[in-house]
Formats: sequence, structure tokens, C-alpha cells
Amino acid sequence: MAGVSSESLTAALAALEAKLPFASLQLAKELFGILGTVDSSAGLRRALTDPSRSGDEKSALIKQLFGGKVSADAGDIASGLAGSRWASARDIGDALETLAASVVIAVAENKSAVSASGITGLEALENDLFSFNQAVDSNHEVQRAVSEPQASAAAKVALAEKLVPSASEEAKVLIGQAVSQPRGLKATKLVRRFAELAAKRQQRWIATVSVTRPLTETQTSRLQAGLNALYGRELKINMNVDPALIGGIRIQVGDEVVDASVLARLGQLHRQLA
Repeated sequence: MAGVSSESLTAALAALEAKLPFASLQLAKELFGILGTVDSSAGLRRALTDPSRSGDEKSALIKQLFGGKVSADAGDIASGLAGSRWASARDIGDALETLAASVVIAVAENKSAVSASGITGLEALENDLFSFNQAVDSNHEVQRAVSEPQASAAAKVALAEKLVPSASEEAKVLIGQAVSQPRGLKATKLVRRFAELAAKRQQRWIATVSVTRPLTETQTSRLQAGLNALYGRELKINMNVDPALIGGIRIQVGDEVVDASVLARLGQLHRQLA
């Protein structure tokens, strides 16, 4: 998302901040529900992003569609988005998704208690999202089941909850949204996007580290310290054991990838010989 759409989303996120200290999962679910309606109708998306219509006209359309069906906060957020300018019909849906996920993340952040393991609600949310992705990525049958187009949304959500039975309610909402309404993405990619939003809320970056076997506690600590020093901030490490790498390590932070695995070196050698 760029240009005018990015500006509209930035303004919407700034306006949302005032609601986040009192946010509820119900608000997030209502916003995801509105997203489902918008995504289901190409005509509605065009009407909401038509530059020839005034912002007031588009906001009125949202109020007409959802008035009395969702809370006042959800209606205000959606009508505010409709009244903004968007570069493409998809962008308003992407913005709704981001705002709904931000509400869920805020609910986790607002939890005052720290768990017995010493982590906050926001950290627990990130861990639950990572656990789901690891469970899916480690099993090809689960990957197929989660992406099966003939399976019902309810069946996918039920499967997802079985994969992470101890996940928080906040994590279940985001994971359930990802498997039931991935919006053209793999569910794990959307879950990773949600995790990145949570990490951004903590002003942290995520480092996805792939290794052939689990690292020791000492190795993990050294890796954490090295990455923190390299990037100048605390990173959240998402460890992934991938025997296919053969040996070495692969680290991805955002779009930047450091691949020191044997598999990568073999691929480089193959390209040189070709």
C-alpha cells in the first residue's frame, strides 16, 4: 500500500489510538465482519473507493449498510475509512484488516497481568502466532488442510485451534481470521503479518531464524545479542527447525535475508556450474 492509500491508513491508525485503551475483541470481530462483507462484493468495493463520490456519500453508504448491526465504534471506524481516499479497491479492505488486527493486538497489550512464565500479553500473543505457523509448516497434510478450498471456514478454524489449544483468545481471533479469510494469501503468511504488527507495537523487529537442529540456550543468547547489536534494537527471534537446510543457518529480518546454509551454498555452486 502506497501513496494516498498509505496516507489514509496512517490517519486511520492515528484516530484509532484513542479507542485502543478501551478496545475489546468484540470490536475486532465486528471490523473483521465488515471486512468480509466488503470483500464479498466487488461492486461495494468500487463504490467505497470511487474518486467521483464524496467522502460523505461513501461514509453514508457504510452507515446505511451496517447501522444497528455493529457497535457505534465499529461503524465510526468503517465509515471513516470509507470517507478517505484509496488508490485501489483492495486497499480499503487491507486497511480494515490492519485496523481490526491492531484492535486485537491492543487487547493483548492491555492485559495488566504478567503470566507465570514472566511474559506480557503481547509477547504471549506473538508466541502463539509463531507456534501456529510452526505447527502448520512442519506438517504437509496440515498445510493442505488449512488451504483446502472445499473445506468450510468453521472446519479450518476448528483445526487451527487444535494445533494451538492453549493459545490466548486474542491469538485465536487472529488465527481464525487467517485460516477462514486469508484474502488470497497463505494463512501462515497472514499470521506472520499479524505477528509483525504485534512486534511493531512493541517497537521490535522479528528475526526468523532457520536451523537444522535446535540451538542450545547459550547459542540462542549469543545469536540474540549479535542480532540486537547488528540492528541496533531488540529483536524477537522466531526459531524454525528445518532439516532441509542440511547445515548452517538462515536469518530473515523483514526483507533482508542472510543465508549461510549448506543448501544455499549448494544452490550457488549449481548456478556457477550451469
